[in-house]
Formats: sequence, structure tokens, C-alpha cells
Amino acid sequence: MPNNTHTTLTFDSGGDTCAAWLTHPSGPGPHPGVVLVHGFGANHTMSLTQYEQHFSQAGIATLAFDYRGLGASGGFPRQRLSLRRHRQDVVAALDFLAGLPEIDAGRVGLWGTSLGAMHALKVAAARPDVAAVVVQCPIVDGPAVVRQLGVGAMLRLTPPILNDVGRRLLGRAPHYVPIVGPAGRTAAVTAPGALEGWNSTVSPGGSFDNRVGASDVAEIAITSASRAASRIGAPTLVCVSDRETLMNPQRAEDIARRAPRGEARHYDADHFDVYHPPLLAQLLADQTDFLRRHLNVG
Repeated sequence: MPNNTHTTLTFDSGGDTCAAWLTHPSGPGPHPGVVLVHGFGANHTMSLTQYEQHFSQAGIATLAFDYRGLGASGGFPRQRLSLRRHRQDVVAALDFLAGLPEIDAGRVGLWGTSLGAMHALKVAAARPDVAAVVVQCPIVDGPAVVRQLGVGAMLRLTPPILNDVGRRLLGRAPHYVPIVGPAGRTAAVTAPGALEGWNSTVSPGGSFDNRVGASDVAEIAITSASRAASRIGAPTLVCVSDRETLMNPQRAEDIARRAPRGEARHYDADHFDVYHPPLLAQLLADQTDFLRRHLNVG
């Protein structure tokens, strides 16, 4: 029997309701906590349970949530993946977790995976109350992603992006493209193996809505956490996938170097290996050790 308590909650972000899942150690608090920030188009049913269970059993409460317009959360139109709004959701989740009576507001951190790493880093740079940051398979530099995917992929996306921009101006429903698709097709991500990798993260009984408003992709192309990294006051662990398929892994190494209290750990992994055995156990051990030290667990 897991030594934790799991509760479904909601919090407000920008007038919409975000679905949230609080998992905390059994026994008296207040407990340290960490907000789990998911990746591009992902929801709670995509591999987050293993982190919730592991961290809470190590004495650290977790709050996972779905971004507005995705998964179990409210908000319309659906599958509009605004990075700015996503960061607002992260801030709202952080404030919500810190305000819970069973949580020690002075020991709350951020954990981000994939594009969620970008959000975790940028929010931490603006929030001196964040006590620790952990990111894995981090996507932290949009221009580097564009270079990795190639000119052909961006040219295929240009007509849908322009179509979606026009529909936005007219107040019409979004023009969607797949979030991930096979190489050579029109999708936000077409790296080899990405479609299979994305689907591999869906937990049994879970789901993945593989679509995004086409013009939302352009926001990623111009967003980076590189400058923000130098303003992060919290200890920051960057788990670098050395065979990263979506971005040059040197960009992740740069984040650890720029962050005043940054630390990089390297793993022989592509973008999706970190979610699965056997590598998962090593990442969980390293991340848990880091969080326990910097959130003063025990």
C-alpha cells in the first residue's frame, strides 16, 4: 500500500478551472511540495503517476495539474497551447500548493519535463520563493528546436499557421495540426520516433489529444529560457538527455551553466527514455536525492 494520500482538487487560473491531483505523504505535515509541470500537449494521464508516487513516498508532496484547455481542465477553445497562459497556470498551481495547510510554503519547488522545463525555469526566474527546480529531457530553446526539426518541417507548417492566424482574427475556431506526426508529414513535431515516443507515455486508461492550434507552434519557435536561467536563485538540477532528438542537448547544458546554482547530470537517453525503465529508476533516485536535500526533507 503506497505510503501517501491522493486527492483530486481544482484551482482557478485566469477565470478557468484547472484540474489538479495532490499526492502527499501520510502523517502530520506540513510537508515540502513540488509542482509537476508537464510537456507540450500532455495531460495528467501521461506518465505522471510514477513521479507522484515516488516523490511522495520520499516525503515530498506533489501537485500535478492539466493546463487550461487540455485534459480534465476547463477553458476554451480546446487544445490552444499558449506558452504564456501555460506559465500563468504554473504560477497559479504554485500559489495553490503553497497555500494548502498541509504544505510548508517555504519548501516548495518546481519539476518540469520536456517543454514543461521551459515553464518551470522561466517561472522560477521570477519567483524567489521557489526553493528548488528539477527539469528532465528539457526543451528550453525554441530556435534550437526549429533548427533540429529542419527547414522542410517549418515550410510544411507555414500554410496552416497562416490559416489559423486568419481564423483567430475572425474569431473562428482554431485550425488544428497534429502535435506529433511521422517524419515528412505536417505536424508540430516530426522527429524520427517522436510519434511512438509520445504515445509510449500514455498510461493505461489514459488519453492523448494529438492536436494543437497551428499558430501556437510559432510561439515555441521564438521562446527560450536561456536568459531567464541567470535569474534563478534556487538550486537547479538539469537532467540532460545526451541523445536528445528534439533539440541540441548543449542547450540544456547551457541552462545548468547559466543558472547560479545550476547542476547538470547526463544520461544516455533520447527524449523519451527518461519515462521508462530501466533509466527511469536512476532519474527518480537522482531527482529525489536532489529534492530531499534542497527541500530539507528529514
